[in-house]
Amino acid sequence: MKIVSSRLTRTLVAPALLAGAMFAAAPAVLAQPAPAATPTGVRGTVTAFAGDTLKVRTRSGQDLEVGLTKDTAVRAVTLAKVDEIKAGSYIGSAAVPQADGSLKALEVHVFPPSMRGSGEGHRAWDLGKNSSMTNGTVGNVVVSNGRTITVKYPDGEKRIVIPNDVPIVNLEPGDRSLLIPGAHVVLFASKGADGGLTARFISAGKEGVVPPM
Repeated sequence: MKIVSSRLTRTLVAPALLAGAMFAAAPAVLAQPAPAATPTGVRGTVTAFAGDTLKVRTRSGQDLEVGLTKDTAVRAVTLAKVDEIKAGSYIGSAAVPQADGSLKALEVHVFPPSMRGSGEGHRAWDLGKNSSMTNGTVGNVVVSNGRTITVKYPDGEKRIVIPNDVPIVNLEPGDRSLLIPGAHVVLFASKGADGGLTARFISAGKEGVVPPM
């Protein structure tokens, strides 16, 4: 009888201990922070702006409302020329990969000195299939059928070919006065639990310029 009792005890206790271990581990699993949501990209034209609500008609014809906060940065976008890009310039470029390992620019935006370091690095982008964004400091510049530049950032560097027909713009500090009906904007927003959008930053074209990024 003692042997049966001992076996019965082990049979009941072992699952209980396992369950207890699982429940003990559960809070650690549940406590892990959720991964940050990917910002939603919005490209279009301002239709109205009042208070902290920006209304935008996207390039696909969708009407959206986007909220602004006191922390929403507004950047002005103005035209620039490729020969303004020199060694030491801090730039960003949306681009696609080429067979030789280089990147072909879809656009280039040049930051002012006060914005050096903004978004530094290389990451996926949503301007087209397999597109990426690289922000960093220009190293070598080779002039031949456009420009070929190296862009350096803390974890590496990329070689980017800038064709002659690629749009080049300046990014400058701006304010909400740029958000007038008809202004072209590119913004990235966080989506709330209710599905509402809140802009993290907005690039707004100045004097009719269309932000290409």
